[in-house]
Amino acid sequence: MSDTPAITQIEETIKNNDVVLFMKGSKKIPQCGFSATVVQIMERCGIDFKDVNVLADPALRDGIKQFSNWPTIPQLYIKGEFIGGCDITREMYESGELQALLKDKGVSSKAA
Repeated sequence: MSDTPAITQIEETIKNNDVVLFMKGSKKIPQCGFSATVVQIMERCGIDFKDVNVLADPALRDGIKQFSNWPTIPQLYIKGEFIGGCDITREMYESGELQALLKDKGVSSKAA
């Protein structure tokens, strides 16, 4: 992986935030259905998260795909660990695995 400004920005963002969602749009105004779904899941879990709009920067959009070796957006990171995209996040939420992971990693919920 090349060390580009976008990769450095991605690494810093993931390091400095417990939960990060690289998405199309923002958590207030998602610009794709998959991103909106992950935002809704995070809200249902009561999790505050850092949203990163990849549409605002083509280098960032390409960089996150390179960084994770994952071709699609959104991409969810919890405490530095890549979780996956919309389908994986939804499946984990529906099974309770996501909530358990958040608790195990010490991510505080607004509901707590």
